[in-house]
Formats: sequence, C-alpha cells, structure tokens
Amino acid sequence: MSQRIYGLKNCDTCRKALKALAGYELVDLRADGITDALLEAAFKQFGDALLNTRSTTWRGLSDSERSGAPLALIRAHPALMKRPLIDAAGVLYLGWGKDVQAELLG
Repeated sequence: MSQRIYGLKNCDTCRKALKALAGYELVDLRADGITDALLEAAFKQFGDALLNTRSTTWRGLSDSERSGAPLALIRAHPALMKRPLIDAAGVLYLGWGKDVQAELLG
C-alpha cells in the first residue's frame, strides 16, 4: 500500500503536505525520479494540468522547448511537474488545495 508524495524536498507546498499526511514518504523528483508508468497514469488522469506552466523553470524555456510533448518536458525537467502528486494507495491527487486536503484529511 503506497503512500507517497512526489515533489521536491525544497518545495514549501510539498513540505506542508508531508507534515499533514502522517505516514507518507516524500519522493524527490530530482533525486529519485518518477516511474514512467506513474507519470503516464497521472497524465492520463490530470492531462495538461500536470505541467506547471507558472514555474520559473517553464519561464526559462525557449518557445521551441515549450512546444514539446508535456511528458517529455517533465522527464527532462522534473521541476515542471505540478506538485505535489500524491499517491494514496493507488488513488492519485494533484496539488494541495482545499479539495485535496478535505479528501485526504477527512
């Protein structure tokens, strides 16, 4: 039964989610990566919302790089994935908004 938060160890939102969700482990996207199967499942569920177009990494990309396939961009630049991606025993949640908090914290 996996209870993981996929994000970045220095991301404030990921740290908030980790603190609130006892028993979850943080998987750092830069250091540990994410499996292709999980990334594809997340993209199938969340679509383009998985790509964080508000990040500094996104703003640093050229127009030709931005036009690439979202999954290829995330694989090349893990910080482009919207965070956190939460795997709660096989159910995926994206972000740490009030809706996700209500769902996971009851």
